[in-house]
Amino acid sequence: MTSPLTGVVNVGADMFADAVEAQAVPVERVDWRPPMAGTEADLAAVATDPRRDAANRRAVEAMLGVTATLVDVAPASEVLGLEPGQFLHAGPPIEWSRASGPLRGALMGGAALEGLVDDPEDAVALFEDGGSVTLEPCHHRSAVGPMAGVVTPSMWMFVLEDAETGRRTHCSLNEGLGKVLRYGAYGPDVLERLRWMSAVLGPLLRAGVRSADPVDVTGILTQMLQMGDEAHNRNRAGTLMLMRDLAPAMVTSGADASDVAAALRFIGGNDHFFLNLAMPACKLALDAARDIEGSTMVVAMARNGTDFGIQVSGTGDEWFTGPAQVADGLFLGDYGPDDANADIGDSAITETAGIGGFAMATAPAIVRLVGGTVPDALATTRRMHEITLAENPRWSVPVLEFQGTPTGIDVTRVCRTGILPQINTGMAGREAGVGQVGAGLVTPPAEIFPSALAALAARVPN
Repeated sequence: MTSPLTGVVNVGADMFADAVEAQAVPVERVDWRPPMAGTEADLAAVATDPRRDAANRRAVEAMLGVTATLVDVAPASEVLGLEPGQFLHAGPPIEWSRASGPLRGALMGGAALEGLVDDPEDAVALFEDGGSVTLEPCHHRSAVGPMAGVVTPSMWMFVLEDAETGRRTHCSLNEGLGKVLRYGAYGPDVLERLRWMSAVLGPLLRAGVRSADPVDVTGILTQMLQMGDEAHNRNRAGTLMLMRDLAPAMVTSGADASDVAAALRFIGGNDHFFLNLAMPACKLALDAARDIEGSTMVVAMARNGTDFGIQVSGTGDEWFTGPAQVADGLFLGDYGPDDANADIGDSAITETAGIGGFAMATAPAIVRLVGGTVPDALATTRRMHEITLAENPRWSVPVLEFQGTPTGIDVTRVCRTGILPQINTGMAGREAGVGQVGAGLVTPPAEIFPSALAALAARVPN
């Protein structure tokens, strides 16, 4: 006599599972997909690399061992050595001729801010000629920049440090949302705000940081994930905790009371202010995992509005790039998909570290900004565990029984499963000068991961 069927495991298509369930038999569905096309030989080669497991453990341990502390605020000319005519930007390297609209707009505004031109429109000829200006990725100077990510010598930077190693990372101050330089806007109000940030906000923040107790940015990230932020597009709790830590020292700094009030009003009214601390904190942690031979862990994801690039621990400073995608999401006012530029910014460093889109389950309210549903947010965090090497015990998700956030994107797992990292992001207008047009969800171009895998396979010892 045949034993009754007690359960079935279904792999792949749901048709068979649906038929079995219709007969009242329990079915466990496994979301299996074939590897990305053409990656089989490289996956086999990397799988045989005797260094891989130990290298990835070392990369994860190095990343998780970093504590980022805010130690200073200072001009980019001072802490990055930027000189007149030198511009940093988000994403992998790019030249003016290929630059997107928002990156061009931010560069034009930056040139006017530095006094290289009187009118931002006149900067087009300056960049087309190229003889007196240079463009360089923020990542190449131990920095990160949101959206266009343009940094000029007079802009003030947050300076974060890992106390154990002394390594530092940097990021500009956050301007807020809408018509701001990082979204490619360059009108008079944009430049006036930037000049105020350099003349008033930056020095006040420096006074606060230098006289207050050290600001544990990694610790704030831990707390804000328990308070409904995911530290990419929702930073409300983080911003308020930062202001709590710095406000007393700013108030007693001896600065003009009206300037202090304006600075605190600006920070308190800008929920994204802490993003520019979350980003360099994530970079500081990921930089600790760089240059480990045999490691397949991604240490940077970045976009310049034209290209999306990744860097991998085991392949050094090489960029693997493909075309940046347009996010799918919600638009401001009358804007629509035709108005949006392709994905842009270094802020995907948050997802690379395991927060942002990877931690959407901590911030279900984020779906009101970027689209989707609350179940989508929970499912996204669960799915990202399938392409990562570890969980971060510092950064946990209350609604998932305090499971650590998925951490350490593994090139081999992405290629083997076909699951791409999920990023939530703002959207810039594709025309220079427009500013922000919306926010949404996006993934990297799939082809960059097989490219990185091939480079890793080529480095496997014979």
